[in-house]
Amino acid sequence: MIDLVAFIPRAVAQSIPLLFGSTGEIITEKSGNLNLGIPGVMYVGGICGVIGSFLYESSLADPSQMNKFLAVLIPVACCLIGSLLMGLLYCFLTVNLRANQNVTGLAMTTFGVGFGNFFGGSLIKLTGANIPTISLGATSKVFRTTLPFAGSMGAFGKIFFSYGFLAYVAIAIALASSYVLNRTRVGLQLRAVGEDPATADAAGINITRYKYVATCLGCMIAGLGGLYYVMDYANGIWSNDAFGDRGWLAIALVIFTIWRPSVAIPASILFGGLYILYLFIPTGENLAIKELYKMLPYVVTIIVLVFSSLRNKRENQPPESLGLPYFREDR
Repeated sequence: MIDLVAFIPRAVAQSIPLLFGSTGEIITEKSGNLNLGIPGVMYVGGICGVIGSFLYESSLADPSQMNKFLAVLIPVACCLIGSLLMGLLYCFLTVNLRANQNVTGLAMTTFGVGFGNFFGGSLIKLTGANIPTISLGATSKVFRTTLPFAGSMGAFGKIFFSYGFLAYVAIAIALASSYVLNRTRVGLQLRAVGEDPATADAAGINITRYKYVATCLGCMIAGLGGLYYVMDYANGIWSNDAFGDRGWLAIALVIFTIWRPSVAIPASILFGGLYILYLFIPTGENLAIKELYKMLPYVVTIIVLVFSSLRNKRENQPPESLGLPYFREDR
C-alpha cells in the first residue's frame, strides 16, 4: 500500500513546475502562438533567479540574516525579466518576422538550456565548489517556508498546507487565468485572435498586441516553474541539466487539459504523482520493474495524445489558427 500522506505532498511538489509551464503555454496558445520553447524558458527563468539570488547572498556577510522580502523579490524579479526577454524574442521572430513557430520554439529550447548551463557552470566556477552544483540554502529556506499552523493539523495540514508560497501562486494563477479566458472581454478577444485573427482584426482587435502580451505573460508564468524547481523542490541547488523533461511534459499537459487552465491543476498533480510513483511502489531488488514504473508519465502522455486526436467536439480542439502566422494582406 502507498502511504498517501507522504505520497500526495511529494506529487504536488513535483506538479508545480508542470502547472506553471502548462498554464503559461495555454495562455500563449490561446493567442494562436505555439511556443515549443517552454523548456528553454523554464531554464532561463531558473538560472536568472539563481543569478539574482547568488549575487544577493554573496553580498551579505551572513546569508542567514538576509532580508526575507529581498530574498524573494530579487530572484523572482530576475526570473520574470529573463522569461520576459525570451517571450519578446519569440514574438519578434514569429509575429514580426513571421518565422516558423515550430522551428523557433525548438531553437529557443536549445538556446535556453545552453544559456542555463553556461551561466550555471560559470557560477559553479566562481564558488570553487568540489561538486558541480550551486547551493543557495538561505534563499531556499525562505521560499520553502510553510504556513505556521500546518504542523499542528496532522495529515490534513501536511497534504494541503505544507508547501512554499509559489505552490499556492501557481494554483491562483491557473484559476485566475481560467476566469479571465472564459469570463472577461479580454479573454473573449484573446480567444478570437487564436481562432480567427482575420475576423478579430476586422473587428478592431489589435492582433500583434494580443499575441505579444499573451506570449510574454505565458513565458513569465512558465519561468516561475523553473524558479520553483530550483528554490523549492531542489532545496536551492542548481545543477546543469537537472530539469529533465518537465518542460515537455508541461506542453503535453496542455493537450491533456483541453486548453483549460483550471483542469491543469488536477492534471499536473496526476502527472506529478506518476513521475514519482516508482519511489513508493515496492519492487524489491528488481531494478527492471522500477525502470518500467519510471516510464508511466510518458506512456500516459502517448495515450493522451492518441485519444486527443480522436476527439470530434469543437470545444476539445486547439485554437483554429494555432501555429499559423497572420498576414493581414491575406484577408
